[in-house]
Amino acid sequence: MAKKSKKKKLPLAYKPVGFVLGWTSGTVAGLAFQKTWKMIRHEDNAPDALDRDRRWGEILLAAAIQGAIFAVVRSAVDRAGAKAIERSTGVWPAPDKGGRD
Repeated sequence: MAKKSKKKKLPLAYKPVGFVLGWTSGTVAGLAFQKTWKMIRHEDNAPDALDRDRRWGEILLAAAIQGAIFAVVRSAVDRAGAKAIERSTGVWPAPDKGGRD
């Protein structure tokens, strides 16, 4: 006989909250990257992969920094949002194993 789960289901309200948190984290990460690049290279614009006049190293460095900043900001915002949902509802907003879809 299978055991019934005694866990509460997450309120449907987390879907829009998760969307807003994702959008916010992307915006914050973009701003943080712009400021970081300006501090590192003293330039307003970071190189893009299709910038003809930029070297490979510069493009890859910018991409690595941008990716690291994005991952850290997204993780921080996701974690803070999950903790806030847990405090307000008593339910963790992800399956037991965690992870993204």
